[in-house]
Amino acid sequence: MPGIVLVGAQWGDEGKGKATDLIGDKVDYVVRFNGGNNAGHTVVVGNETYALHLLPSGIIHPNVTPVIGNGVVVDPEALFAELDGLESRGVDCSNLLVSESAHIIASYDRTIDKVTERFLGKHKIGTTGRGIGPAYADKVNRVGIRVHDLFNTDHLRDKVIASLHQKNQMLVKLYNRRAIDVEQTVDQLAAVADRLKPYVANTSLLLNKALDDGKSVLFEGGQATMLDVDHGTYPFVTSSNCTAGGACTGSGVGPTKIDRVIGVSKAYITRVGEGPFPTELNNDQGEWLRQQGHEFGVTTGRPRRCGWFDALVNRYAVQVNGLTDIVLTKLDVLTGLETIPFCIGYNVTMADGSHARCDDMPTDQAEFASATPIYDEMPGWNEDIAGMQSFDEFPQAAQDYVHRLEDLSGCRISAIGSGPGRDQIVSIHSLID
Repeated sequence: MPGIVLVGAQWGDEGKGKATDLIGDKVDYVVRFNGGNNAGHTVVVGNETYALHLLPSGIIHPNVTPVIGNGVVVDPEALFAELDGLESRGVDCSNLLVSESAHIIASYDRTIDKVTERFLGKHKIGTTGRGIGPAYADKVNRVGIRVHDLFNTDHLRDKVIASLHQKNQMLVKLYNRRAIDVEQTVDQLAAVADRLKPYVANTSLLLNKALDDGKSVLFEGGQATMLDVDHGTYPFVTSSNCTAGGACTGSGVGPTKIDRVIGVSKAYITRVGEGPFPTELNNDQGEWLRQQGHEFGVTTGRPRRCGWFDALVNRYAVQVNGLTDIVLTKLDVLTGLETIPFCIGYNVTMADGSHARCDDMPTDQAEFASATPIYDEMPGWNEDIAGMQSFDEFPQAAQDYVHRLEDLSGCRISAIGSGPGRDQIVSIHSLID
């Protein structure tokens, strides 16, 4: 049985939760390997809609073991609130596992996040203010607090002192804010230890043994390719590796145990927060896509920026992730359009001021920020595809559009989202063998 990685192929919000749900009951484990509670997945089961933020989408399936890997930063209070919300709706969350090596988001990380973002002004990144970036910065700066640190108060206090030493200097002297109290912080963190402890495990060891025993594991990425801290539109990115390589570092499983990499793309494209977005539609068409697609953030409620499908972004996602399959979501949203534009290239301004056509993603972010899209277009369709059960039932124009996106992306499209419901997805090729 395979190790499968599932990642967003655009700027996030592509419908990864639905794609996970499609194969979630066919695997033994579902692992979140990056991000924090700034990520959001919506899973629709029958008449029930579940908005998941920190938890893996597989938690909805009773026979799946959900895992929060070491690459995730965990806000314990946010985790408990999400667990309480699911359990109040009858979802059994008792089999959740949390890596003992995952880093904790402390209250001071949220403080630093909000203060820094305000200080940046017009240069702000557009964070959610939940402390994710500062927690990852603590991790890289080697002053982070990991889950297993919570269970030894003396050790925890030493960690908090080390972490707050520089932060308090910065808060007081740079931002003119009050210093954060060490003992109060230690008490806050120690207070969550007892409730968290039953979920804590050496998840790297567990997952490797599971794969060796022939179990199937789905590694679920938060955010998406274009938000990856190394491969995204830096600096307007998240603070973790959302691409397929992050599944290995974020779970403690080696790359030779990954058999398939699935990317999820919308049939158009959206983005939340700051940063360049070549096909963005700041007009009635963009608002139409927003309303038709219900494009508002699961975690934040922020309206998403909307634009036409960008083939360069998708080709880039295929390249950096090594995608074997694409799940194309929200094709139904495009129903009713007379023609459907899609981006096949950019006109960019070079460093010397000259202009050039670019048919692949520019690596220079200044060039990318200057990019204006070159469009092609295809005829649309009016037939409602939401109830259709096979690709052959789709109107010919919809089939032609899918085939064109497949050709432009350089990767097969194996499933298509034809509506918001759990059963409104059409499989063309199997996603799990």
